[in-house]
Amino acid sequence: MKRLLSYFYPITKKIPSDVNGVLEITWYNGRKILNSQNANYSYGSLQRILKYALNKIDVSGVQNVLLLGLGGGSVIRTLRENFNYKLKITAVEIDKSIIEIAAKEFNVCACENLAIIYGDAFNYVANFELGSTNKFDLLIIDLFIDNKVPDKFFSPEFWERIESLVAPGGFVIFNASTHSDITSKVMQLIDPLKKTFQFQILDHVEGTNTLVIGHVVK
Repeated sequence: MKRLLSYFYPITKKIPSDVNGVLEITWYNGRKILNSQNANYSYGSLQRILKYALNKIDVSGVQNVLLLGLGGGSVIRTLRENFNYKLKITAVEIDKSIIEIAAKEFNVCACENLAIIYGDAFNYVANFELGSTNKFDLLIIDLFIDNKVPDKFFSPEFWERIESLVAPGGFVIFNASTHSDITSKVMQLIDPLKKTFQFQILDHVEGTNTLVIGHVVK
């Protein structure tokens, strides 16, 4: 019934979050989406933004994905349905409310090839026990709190660890900002990493977002 009514007017449910403030689950034109106060978190423009980035890389050789920031899990659905990726995904999410929303509202929950870890992505990366066989072929970094990425995810300490986690030939997709004044911050981030990565910077994706794509050349 909600799906049908949503073609006439949006139907919204609000859920409090200790991390993200008030989250909104909205039925609109037959689709369910997850929003924060000022940004789409899943199944709206964000899903299109990350799909756009995934179309810029070769997903066919990816065997192990690390997703920093689960949201409602829309990028997982994109990988499964649009790129036929059926192998392992590890998702790290700091907001327990979002993990519950992903499971209850979008049927995204832990299963054989999806591990969901409740915790801070910065700490997860810092404490990851790195070995030669457990690196990731694709890292997707989507760590907004409302419409802002916390500064620690632009820090050299964070990106040094990211650099060490990517397998040879692997990719990083970083959803960096919804603001147009991000260029200098992004350049400061990527300059020390150019010995390892070849970078693409995609500006104004969906009219809003800046994406950084890094490729570790074998």
